[in-house]
Amino acid sequence: MTYTATVNLIFSCISGVIGLLFAHYIVLAAAGVFACKKYPHADRKNKYGLIIPAKNEETVIEALIKSARNADYPQELLDIFVVAHNCTDRTAEIARQTDAHVYEYNNPDENTMGCAIRHLFGKIEEDFGTASYDGFFIFNADNTFEKDYFEKMNDAFEYYDRKYCISSFRQASNFNENLMTVMYGAYFATSCYLGARGRTVLGTSNRIFGCGYLFNSDLVKDGWDYYSLTEDLEFTAREFMKGTEIRYCDDAVFYDEQPSTFRIMWRQRLRWARGVIIVSRAHLASCIKAIFEPGRKNRFAVYDMATFISRIITVIIFLFLLRSLLLLFAPLFGESVSRAFLYWDSTKSWWHNLFGSAQTGALFSVAAGFLNGYAVSMVTYLLTMFLGRRRFRSVSAGKAFAALFIFPLFLLSQFVLDIQALFSRNLAWKQIPHTGRQDSR
Repeated sequence: MTYTATVNLIFSCISGVIGLLFAHYIVLAAAGVFACKKYPHADRKNKYGLIIPAKNEETVIEALIKSARNADYPQELLDIFVVAHNCTDRTAEIARQTDAHVYEYNNPDENTMGCAIRHLFGKIEEDFGTASYDGFFIFNADNTFEKDYFEKMNDAFEYYDRKYCISSFRQASNFNENLMTVMYGAYFATSCYLGARGRTVLGTSNRIFGCGYLFNSDLVKDGWDYYSLTEDLEFTAREFMKGTEIRYCDDAVFYDEQPSTFRIMWRQRLRWARGVIIVSRAHLASCIKAIFEPGRKNRFAVYDMATFISRIITVIIFLFLLRSLLLLFAPLFGESVSRAFLYWDSTKSWWHNLFGSAQTGALFSVAAGFLNGYAVSMVTYLLTMFLGRRRFRSVSAGKAFAALFIFPLFLLSQFVLDIQALFSRNLAWKQIPHTGRQDSR
């Protein structure tokens, strides 16, 4: 076997092993397509605190509070807490005009959402006592809710004897605004339909993704200790290590206004990518170690989490660069560099060249990988839109069809974001401009 073919074969085997490590995602997606966990009505009504960190959210904070107050749930059992963090607008003033409990926190050295939540829980403990609540919800300031949201979440919370964290279905409130919001809406719906649903059906833990989740007040009896760039992912990783279970309630729907411009989208996703890297550095090793711990009950959930924070996209890019470097040494073995990168066997079919030959040039094999990713992303989008066809009626057919071809680029751009995130520093929680648009309701 030639040097080029040997290098290609080795890296094909490595790619195959990586594929096997992530094969469980197919099983989770299939479970979510064909089944969905339903919860019986609970007679007991629990008392909840709604935690709302806000940074310059004067345009939407009142709508959130009104939406919670219009919910079909005993209002005396819902206390709303707002922390206006480093605000320069009227967020606190507007929130105080409602019946919310409002605290202001100004500390430019603590500029993440997790820091704001930590401060708020400290104030709740001082003024009310966290133990006086059965559970707490975490929301963003632009969220609104279906009228039965808290009822459905309470059903799920009670089903698991108030011991499990519960996440919910996240829908873009401005789904139909433009192609960017259609892709964002599909992105979050995919995580629910092809991820969270399957995990809950199969009895393993879901990941917390942003906001819209409920947990027992016991988790914060010693305060809130998750304040990295992506406090939701840090919460998930560390609670998994403690053995905390997280389940999903598909019937509980809340709304989230999504960025409608490329600049804001990129800034937000870059912060997420950097946050994942931070969590990976802090917890990946301990997650891998925990997988092999004797007697651990949530072994699969920890494994699932480890694969997510491993940033496999960055690993794949590194492997491609390493492979390319090795192929540059082809002349030392009497072979052509151009053949190593650009060889195409004209006597074989394009399918064989792209997917069936270790001899094909490296750049063509990259093209094959891109085509594979593009096709899988299109199928993912189609499945998501099919499963959500009743919920996504606000999305015009034209925008939904156009997004089919752009959505794969939205997902595949994670390659670039992960690389940029490796070198990004001093990222912080910044205001995402909101208008309060609600075209999905």
